[in-house]
Amino acid sequence: MTDTSSTLSRVVIVGAGAMGCLFAARIAEQGADVTVIDVDQKRLAAIAQDGITLTDDNGTRTLRVGAALAADVAGPVDLVVLFTKGVHSAAAVRSVAHLAADRPIALTLQNGIGNAELLADGFGADHVLMGTAHVPADFSGLAAVATHGFGHLDLGGFTPAAQAYAPGVAALLQKAGFDSHVASDANVAVWQKVAFNAALNATGMICQVPNAGVDNEPGRRIAVKVVEETVAVAAAAGIRIDRDHIVATVDQALREHAHHKASMLQDREYGRATEIETINGAIAREGARLGVATPVCDTLADLVRMIELAAKR
Repeated sequence: MTDTSSTLSRVVIVGAGAMGCLFAARIAEQGADVTVIDVDQKRLAAIAQDGITLTDDNGTRTLRVGAALAADVAGPVDLVVLFTKGVHSAAAVRSVAHLAADRPIALTLQNGIGNAELLADGFGADHVLMGTAHVPADFSGLAAVATHGFGHLDLGGFTPAAQAYAPGVAALLQKAGFDSHVASDANVAVWQKVAFNAALNATGMICQVPNAGVDNEPGRRIAVKVVEETVAVAAAAGIRIDRDHIVATVDQALREHAHHKASMLQDREYGRATEIETINGAIAREGARLGVATPVCDTLADLVRMIELAAKR
């Protein structure tokens, strides 16, 4: 396998949310030329003027990072990282399609399933990496982001050929302060993360409660059923994920992060579209394709859709 970390000198982060800004700042701190792309011109202007202020266990500092609309960024670039919400992935990939001409590596660490497939269509399957990021990140200002503790990343190739790029990208992210691991099968990591998110996010959003509100007998019963449905769908797709490990992770989240609000609940509170179609909705669609019943995921996805439709009236 090829270690490409030393050649990843120009990096584009698509999506200037908290995670995108965190990764942009950390990678820029290692000397890379980093540009964040977004449609939020107010945030882009703040980043362009002042950089990104990063607060973590090493203190607070400000990193200079480029900021631009997608159409204003020209190639060549070495690495494109997709960090939008899943609902915006297709549009985001289209917006940076012109960067694919120079064959950069393209990486998604987003929640949900289906994002890597979109990158593969735009950048070529053998140049796509996918994985998961267990990293806390919160804005503390328009261009200021905070994180504490060590972020854990798993990533690997979308295809066997793409796997050759994983060590180099993992090495870059390790240098940037993330506990990064190359997964032999990134699909396992992605499906285990989507099972975890599906188990908690939609229920919290529908009931408008933090994790503590799901930490009860009916809440846990729903969460376990969602995990079991996801395990069954993954198995039908030829991907073996660990039911007990996922349930234990759900239990840990309920126990240790009682006051955390799921991202879907935060989306509801701020009037944003949720990622339901790349989480419970995607599990349900894949189940239907493979002949696996997913009644709990079906119902949760439809309830979230109803809430979103009502909010548009």
